[in-house]
Amino acid sequence: MDRAKRVPCPAFERTVRERCGLLPMRPSPWATARRERLASESSRSLLLRRLIMGASAQLTIERLDVRAVEVPMRIPLQTSSGTIRIAPLALLDLHTSEGVTGRTYLFCYTPLVLKPVCNLIANLESTLQGVPLAPLQLNRMLHSRFRLLGSKGVVGMALAGVDMAAWDALARVQGQPLARALGADRVEVGAYNSCGLGLIGADLAPPEAESLVASGFTAIKVRLGYPTLETDLKVVRAVKSAIGGNVHLMSDYNQALSVPDALHRVRALADEGLYWIEEPCLAQDYQGYARVRAASTCPIQMGENWWGPAEMAASLAAGASDLGMPDAMKIGGVTGWMQAAALAESAGLPISTHLFPEVSVHLLAATPTRHWLEFVDWASPILAQPMEIKSGKASFTEAPGSGIEWDEAAVSRYLAH
Repeated sequence: MDRAKRVPCPAFERTVRERCGLLPMRPSPWATARRERLASESSRSLLLRRLIMGASAQLTIERLDVRAVEVPMRIPLQTSSGTIRIAPLALLDLHTSEGVTGRTYLFCYTPLVLKPVCNLIANLESTLQGVPLAPLQLNRMLHSRFRLLGSKGVVGMALAGVDMAAWDALARVQGQPLARALGADRVEVGAYNSCGLGLIGADLAPPEAESLVASGFTAIKVRLGYPTLETDLKVVRAVKSAIGGNVHLMSDYNQALSVPDALHRVRALADEGLYWIEEPCLAQDYQGYARVRAASTCPIQMGENWWGPAEMAASLAAGASDLGMPDAMKIGGVTGWMQAAALAESAGLPISTHLFPEVSVHLLAATPTRHWLEFVDWASPILAQPMEIKSGKASFTEAPGSGIEWDEAAVSRYLAH
């Protein structure tokens, strides 16, 4: 019988050749899938190891870049100390050798101080180059360096800027918001609108107050300290009438009064429905504040001029106020704020923030006795993503660090010369 004619089978012949070593073996589909899965798992494991190593790696400070900008304020602010029309800001970039950059800004109050602050920060570069990025240790080192001179005023501002930028870099390398790096979780805090309502009189204040609540704010602040008590009362009543009973009205004297005058005015304002009376007299007169507080039925607010936690502790010991309001810069940056938050918790003192809302919203989240966030938009024109307040509430975003990024085109436009 004739042998059956062999029908060529390329697949079979290739398999035989592969098994005999004449051709390279082709991976089977299941083997290919297994290798891809193992490669993917290995890649994820490597990425995880890199993230863990990156989060725990010690960063080293390489250099400081600081720029002075003068940003026009959308609403000029007239206080008892004068009118502020521009926001003089020192923008700080703290660069590390590992490529992580921490950012912050300082509000310098007057252009007269802007360049001295920037110059001092720039002068700190040689001291900080090659130093490990450990904010607590940096804070101790720098305060020790300036112990003989003192760490208030321009020095305190510069040291706080370095501290805030260092904490920002530390949170960025961890890939998480500053608040989470401080051990906090997302919370919503009440924000009051502090943009405007300066000493503009009873005719102009009501429409400006209405504009401040138009975007959903449920609290605003009015500045007082007119030449007469009668004008203070007239402005408060006009603003209260304009915003209605569902909006809180804070007031701020910006240290305009003597203690006797403050005693007289807080008693007269007792029935006007103010949420608090802020800084009626000189900030460091804690005994005078204690007298004013005892005479007032309205809560007394102070704290934006506490230069460091030690001054806050002295104020608490004197019973100077019902409420506290540390300033992120003057209190000593993030490190100083956390010390202040511990003091406030032990004293049961509700604390609000002063200025710097982009950083302060993170600090409030980590504050057990958190109260209100003061919102101002003075830095918004030079920020890539300005802070948003929704229905009178503020919360930090999931961006790493404080979330501060510069709008470089705007920065170039407002550079101080």
